[in-house]
Amino acid sequence: MTHEEKRAWIIGILAVGTYAAYLAVVLGRAAGTPVADVAYASPLLWAVGVSIGASIVLSIVVSIGAPKGARTRDQRDREIHRFGEYIGQSFVVIGGVAALVLALAEAHPFWIANVIYAGFTLSAILGCAAKIAAYRWGFQPW
Repeated sequence: MTHEEKRAWIIGILAVGTYAAYLAVVLGRAAGTPVADVAYASPLLWAVGVSIGASIVLSIVVSIGAPKGARTRDQRDREIHRFGEYIGQSFVVIGGVAALVLALAEAHPFWIANVIYAGFTLSAILGCAAKIAAYRWGFQPW
């Protein structure tokens, strides 16, 4: 498994895990109250911070344990990275457009923030899944 594929696994798993933890906290606080009235900002910021921090630390740990020269990227690695990023960025755009529509409709800030966070999370998950699939089952650049 290449270093880049390991990073994709790390980021993908962390994105799923931290988003699930965020949802558990927010939905746990919503017992008996409307979900839009729940204090969501702190859990959201913690989830994003933990995801970023843990991905950095785990990438460093994987790099330390890798043999010398294993972190070099060849043309295939660069193309797979670009492919995954292109696919993942579609959800950033979808989340941004959905947040814009919600803002224009004067929706509660809870919904706007959660649409943006969901877009970023889906972007990370889909981009990492595309990269892993390209490493595992082959990649044909068009």
